Amino acid sequence: MKLSIRLLAAALPLLLAACVHKEAVKPQADYAVLLNEQRAREHLLAKTDHWVLQGKIGVSGEVNGKKDGGSGTLTWTQNGDNYEFVVRGPVGSKSFRLSVTPDGATLEGLDGGPLRSPDAESLVQSALGWRVPLRNLRAWVLGMRADSGPAELKFGADGLPVQLTQDGWNVNYPAWDTTRQPAVPSKVFADNPPYKVRLSVESWSFQ
Repeated sequence: MKLSIRLLAAALPLLLAACVHKEAVKPQADYAVLLNEQRAREHLLAKTDHWVLQGKIGVSGEVNGKKDGGSGTLTWTQNGDNYEFVVRGPVGSKSFRLSVTPDGATLEGLDGGPLRSPDAESLVQSALGWRVPLRNLRAWVLGMRADSGPAELKFGADGLPVQLTQDGWNVNYPAWDTTRQPAVPSKVFADNPPYKVRLSVESWSFQ
């Protein structure tokens, strides 16, 4: 009996090591499969350039060393390379319309407007104090990597991205709408400290 216990005790570390080795190898193989599935999703969604997103947006950051931000309902209309953000904040807060084309951006609804700039991101930051990664957000909101440079992906148990890291931003996907094929995010949280962007999608309408 004592000999059996000793043999079991001696064999246990080897059995555990074998299990650990098996678990360490498996995710590597799975990651390659998941990455191929993500590429297939991105290939399909890259052709999707006419849609309307209804939801809520929250932005926070710092302006001149002080915390600042805002929130409201969002209607995002994408028409090819042109898009329009209509943000309606609570009473007393900022509401505006941002229209963007390849030729530049126009911001309406603020005092002293309309305001125009060749670059939408710098226009929003200078006028509102909001740092929003608009160039990449079109891809990120669909759960895709943007074409701006290298990106890292982490996947959840359902095979869909839970985190995307690109251009200094960490983009988290707490929830997806899997009733659509391919699936699209229903929550998108982007962080680049001290800046945060929170999107909660209530409805997608693809044309």
